[in-house]
Amino acid sequence: MRFIALKTCDGTLKGKLAFYCRMLDVSREGVYDYLETSKQPWKYQGIADAMKAIRAEDVCNDTYGRVRMRQALKRRQPEWASIPCENTLQKIMNAIGIGHTKKHKPNGLTKADRNARKSDDLLKRDFSADTPALKCVTDITELKAKDGKLYVSAIFDCFDLAVLGLAMSTNMRTALCVNTLVNACQNYPELRGAIIHSDRGSQYTSKEYRETINLYGIRQSMNSDGGRCHDNAQCESMWARLKEELIYGRIRTEDYTIEELKQMVWRYFMSYWNNRRICTANGGLPPMVKRKEYNASSEEAA
Repeated sequence: MRFIALKTCDGTLKGKLAFYCRMLDVSREGVYDYLETSKQPWKYQGIADAMKAIRAEDVCNDTYGRVRMRQALKRRQPEWASIPCENTLQKIMNAIGIGHTKKHKPNGLTKADRNARKSDDLLKRDFSADTPALKCVTDITELKAKDGKLYVSAIFDCFDLAVLGLAMSTNMRTALCVNTLVNACQNYPELRGAIIHSDRGSQYTSKEYRETINLYGIRQSMNSDGGRCHDNAQCESMWARLKEELIYGRIRTEDYTIEELKQMVWRYFMSYWNNRRICTANGGLPPMVKRKEYNASSEEAA
């Protein structure tokens, strides 16, 4: 029908219309019905406009897929009686050119010290948590810069995926991980008694790190003996999201200095990730929004 409409200038060229209808075995009534329907507004135009507005709110929102987009629509327009299913939203996103697909996979960075004493795996790949400051995961990732390399260390809470501690440096020595732990424990004293899980990198088996763990009353957990990246999959997933949403297809890190990358990473995690980014695991709530709701409900119950 679209072909006939184009060739006949929306049915105004009657001679051509008769020719194409005869050649393609299509009735004129069918063509006229199609032309009438095509003039009507797209029934999903309102949702498409809302999607574009959501993407425009933050630079990294262009990585939203159908699941997070649906959750974002619910938060943005709670009065809407019905929002299409995820498959329909995917079709709408494709139609307006805002579909998204992942392009990269994360790689491991830290190296184990085979001779160092290890801690037991207390999580055993169970990253669920019913309360804040119960289970956390930590790791290091690397970003190449114009003037060297930037190493980023973070602690994520398994309850809401909030970034509790963040530290960055031009090297990945033990001090980087210690600073991350100190930052987290100073900002969130309730971490005393929590489990913090890591891989078996030499930074986490060092004497300095273990002393800091003991100082703040943290229970240390590590990947199982001979374990794979899946033992710390939660943290690997966080790094993948950072790079997918902030870097890949957007910037070339080698074009920026270490200080510039530090600012980007800090804004991404502490501003965008913690407070504004739709998180599917939180039912569509940003981490700190979920935490505030939990604390408010706990106070009411008390």
